[in-house]
Amino acid sequence: MPGTDDTNPASALYRGKGVTAWRLIADEIEADIAVLRLPPGEQLPTEAQLAARFGVNRHTVRRAIASLAERGLLKAAQGRGTFVENWPLSYPIGPRTRFSENVARERHQPGGELLRAEEIPATPVIAHALSIPAAAPVVAVSTRRFADGTPISCGIIHLPLPRFAGFAAAYRRNGAVTPALAACGVADYRRLETRIAARSASAEEAALLDLAPGRVVLAVTSINVDDNQVPIEFGNTAFAADRVELLVASDQAEFKP
Repeated sequence: MPGTDDTNPASALYRGKGVTAWRLIADEIEADIAVLRLPPGEQLPTEAQLAARFGVNRHTVRRAIASLAERGLLKAAQGRGTFVENWPLSYPIGPRTRFSENVARERHQPGGELLRAEEIPATPVIAHALSIPAAAPVVAVSTRRFADGTPISCGIIHLPLPRFAGFAAAYRRNGAVTPALAACGVADYRRLETRIAARSASAEEAALLDLAPGRVVLAVTSINVDDNQVPIEFGNTAFAADRVELLVASDQAEFKP
């Protein structure tokens, strides 16, 4: 086969995988990025070098690289080659945590997508977080959020009804939480509590965040309150751990870039 090396022990493995060869190669390159064998800003080996490494043709390598570029892990520079993207994004968590502001501060374009919204009775956990009676109605809003089109986080937030009956429609219009809350009469809000834990992504989270199965996410549970210290939002968010670095700011001072 042109472009392959039959003496390469990897050749038989990857050529034998057919249409899945590019996926396996993409997984290996992603693993190199994750453990910093390919650090942020590093130039990727040439297509010819990668083809020789994996014992495949350049078209297969090109498809693997394209899939990683679509996910925001690699970036092509015209006439210069392909480079590892400069992740992770620094994401401050403090009294005034705002996704769009955090992403824009890092010179990325923020975005948000409403996946679904439904009215449900508050579970005991949700009711406790929002200081409302158990089984009281809340709107559950599932979202996915982006930086430069790359999925950064996904999750679900719960807001009490009827106060936030218009939240989902407002979020669908602009793709951001702060203006959606403003549309419901909340001019300002603050973070009351944040809990952070590392775990493996669920199958749904991996699909939404374009992660390989078993990759780690940073699970953030949060409560936001309005100016009167009334809980308005209880959220559970999964951040792609290899794309985001959570920076915990003190309550005494706002984050300064």
